[in-house]
Amino acid sequence: MPTWDPYVFLDDDGKLYEYYGSSNEYPLKGVQISREDFTPISKIHDIMLLHPKEHGWERFGSNNDDEVTLAPFMEGSYMTKHNGKYYFQYGAPGTEFPVYADGVYVGDNPLGPFTYQHHNPMSYKPGGFVQGVGHGGTWSDAKGNYWHVGTCMLSLKYKFERRIGLYPMAFDCDGVMYCITSFGDYPTWNGDHNIKDPADRFTGWMLLSYNKPVEVSSTDSTLVAANLTDESMRTYWSAASGNPGEWVKVDLGDNRTVRAIQLNYYDNKTVQHSRANDLYYQYQIFASDDGSNWELVVDKSDNDRDVPHDYVELKAPLTTRYIKVVNLHMPSSGCFCLSEIRVFGNAEGAKPAAVKGFKVERDKNDQRNAMISWQPQSDAYGYNIYFGTEPDKMYHCITVNGKNAYDFRGMDVGTTYYFAIEALNEVGRSPLTKVIKR
Repeated sequence: MPTWDPYVFLDDDGKLYEYYGSSNEYPLKGVQISREDFTPISKIHDIMLLHPKEHGWERFGSNNDDEVTLAPFMEGSYMTKHNGKYYFQYGAPGTEFPVYADGVYVGDNPLGPFTYQHHNPMSYKPGGFVQGVGHGGTWSDAKGNYWHVGTCMLSLKYKFERRIGLYPMAFDCDGVMYCITSFGDYPTWNGDHNIKDPADRFTGWMLLSYNKPVEVSSTDSTLVAANLTDESMRTYWSAASGNPGEWVKVDLGDNRTVRAIQLNYYDNKTVQHSRANDLYYQYQIFASDDGSNWELVVDKSDNDRDVPHDYVELKAPLTTRYIKVVNLHMPSSGCFCLSEIRVFGNAEGAKPAAVKGFKVERDKNDQRNAMISWQPQSDAYGYNIYFGTEPDKMYHCITVNGKNAYDFRGMDVGTTYYFAIEALNEVGRSPLTKVIKR
């Protein structure tokens, strides 16, 4: 069959199905196929279409703002069976946007009919360092805990440039399929840990490097050092060369308890596009209390793996003020280049106070939109906005750093939502505000 974005699903009764499609015009489709030669043995069914006039998050544009006349795309079919129900997942509205997400339709049969899940999208991450989680897949690990993988927007050198994110998910007692993306780009307990509530997988290690001063060995043109701690994957710093000895030094401002470091590499003046034996990075990380006397804490001088977002969890907590990364080897062309150095752990002191002045003003003329605002706090570097379709089902999270407003355009017409917010600092999280109903 002339399929695009195909997914093959084997039901527990031995029947095999294929779901497919990628279009802004034609519906996603499903069909039963032969296990011998994969030919269709049932009628081809239309599974679903997008309804952007009713579902705000399905609208095209970087913030669901219909910024172009092109209609939104549906793609990335995926099927999960849980407790006798069939959960058909799809990606929308476009992989080049931070609002790219996966929605769900639920049915009693593998070919439908299906009903739009009241809690949608299922996976959603428009804020933070990593943005977007669509065109995904779902499975359970050896301990029976569910995970969702999806593509994340970068769209810097090319509009479909992406990364891959992995997030914990679950089905609640009412059968609602949901994915937890709060702190999804922070250190998270992995599948080695048998944790039933996905929200409990956050380690509690906060971001220590946001907007911290940086010194570098050299700079190529306008690709400045400040880009290394702005918590954006779409800005980057580059050294003037790729030579061993190029370095970056981050000042955390005071002694902090460091638990993990993530180096996010990027490309500048790279001409190599194919796989090669030297496509890896080697480096060393040093720590210092005074910026002069250094201790080696991470040694990747023998690394031979291609890890462009290299997450290093320290074997023991480290108390330090300065972190220095020294280049030893990089792929044969281009410059030593990083989009971000992210340092995680905790500071001493008080957690942020509860957020004041939290407001959600839903647009009376367009229920898909709301302006969310709050009073800025000097004791916080960022905020998590939680929302959902019930006060005890606020599964969604939007992370906002350095601002006190968010233009939210992802709601469904006719659906009531509940909102709360928390502040973040290097010590921890504030209490949630009182829940607002809109």
